[in-house]
Amino acid sequence: MERQTLVGAALMVVGTVLFLPGAAPGADVLTSAGLVAAAVLLTCGTYLVGTSEGGRPV
Repeated sequence: MERQTLVGAALMVVGTVLFLPGAAPGADVLTSAGLVAAAVLLTCGTYLVGTSEGGRPV
């Protein structure tokens, strides 16, 4: 595996873990604000994994 793929996969895992507390019922405002960070990490990770291979990105 390439380094770009591993970094992207790690960002996706961290982003997913950050989503869990914010998605729980009764989450406070600070926890809900963490959803923005989770979304950014998931987006970056998905981009890195999607463009890690040659050719047209999926």
